[in-house]
Amino acid sequence: VQLQASGGGLVQAGGSLRLSCAASGRTFSDKALGWFRQAPGKEREFVASISWGGGSTYYTDSVRGRFAVSRDNAKNTVYLQMNTLKPEDTAVYYCAAGATQHAIIVGEYDYWGQGTQVTVSS
Repeated sequence: VQLQASGGGLVQAGGSLRLSCAASGRTFSDKALGWFRQAPGKEREFVASISWGGGSTYYTDSVRGRFAVSRDNAKNTVYLQMNTLKPEDTAVYYCAAGATQHAIIVGEYDYWGQGTQVTVSS
C-alpha cells in the first residue's frame, strides 16, 4: 500500500483544513487507518484513527471535538477534517495504515504516507 497525504497549508488560528490520504497499490478496506503528527523537536504522536469499515473512530484528547476522521473505501481515501485550529496543532501530519484497529503506537502501523505540513499562525 502506498499512501499519499495532501491538504496541508498555512491557516490562521480558528481556521479549518481538510487533509486527505489516498491509497494505491492495493485495497485498504481491510486496514485500520490512523493520523499522526510530528512537531519540530518532538516525537511523532497519535492524532486520530478509524476502523476498517469506518464505524468507529478514536481521537487523542487534545483534538477531540475539533477534528473528525472519515474514510471512503470506494475511493481508497481517508480524511482528517480539522476545525478550530490552534498554533499547537502546527506539525507535519502523516497518515498510516495497519492491521490493528485504533492503535496509537507508531510501530503498530505498517504503511506510512510522506506527510503534509500544517502551520497554524496565531
